[in-house]
Amino acid sequence: MARESMSQRKTTGRVMHEFAHGELKSGRGGKVKSRRQAIAIALKEAGASRYAGRGKNKRNLARTKRKEAEGRTYQQEREGKSRVGARGRRASSRAMGGKNAKTATYRTPRQRRAASQTARKLATRRRRAK
Repeated sequence: MARESMSQRKTTGRVMHEFAHGELKSGRGGKVKSRRQAIAIALKEAGASRYAGRGKNKRNLARTKRKEAEGRTYQQEREGKSRVGARGRRASSRAMGGKNAKTATYRTPRQRRAASQTARKLATRRRRAK
């Protein structure tokens, strides 16, 4: 098997962490009890499976990264984390909703635009509520 990239290793580690804590579920929703099955799921989610083609692996990794970014992994739901910020760390900056950050996180123009639109929507809701 080819060497895994850093993002693949992180994904594999997260899935195995879920397995170790009894949080990993199979496609049908039942808890995974077999270590071999957990490894198979981890490799598939990480896009590092020997049995899937290169394109399929790429799609699987992209799907997993989207899931992690949206905070839809079981580990994130259980720990109450909504998203993973830049550099793969838990988001704790003010811009990302954290309370203990000393500096605001740099936002891309697209993020800035989205934030201002959200702020405008909230302001109009508040005005209408009064």
